Amino acid sequence: MAAADRGTEICGNQPLNNKTPMSWLSDIFGGGGIKQALREGAVVIDLRTAYEYDQGHVPRSLNIPIDRIKANIGRIRELNKPVILCCATGSHCWEAADILRDAGIRRVINGGDWKSVLRKISK
Repeated sequence: MAAADRGTEICGNQPLNNKTPMSWLSDIFGGGGIKQALREGAVVIDLRTAYEYDQGHVPRSLNIPIDRIKANIGRIRELNKPVILCCATGSHCWEAADILRDAGIRRVINGGDWKSVLRKISK
């Protein structure tokens, strides 16, 4: 899958050629997309282990470790809200976004590491 297609599907935005490169990247990596998604009632899903989550997390986030995402697709779909993914470094977010997209959940934002998401929503 081409990067442009991947970004379009992950963010549920318009095709890359209708956006500037920076606005497209901003949507994928949180930029203004996180705050907009939160205004739309988004849920933050933290993909780290329960132990890591207990060491610190985004308030009101759900802890669904990456290895449990597939088992929780129904639960996530039932939320019927945009999803902001975060983890320790951002690397698991891509994998989880692919899983959710393949399950038909379109409004998924890769928030990156959880501390970055916390800073973005605290501003």
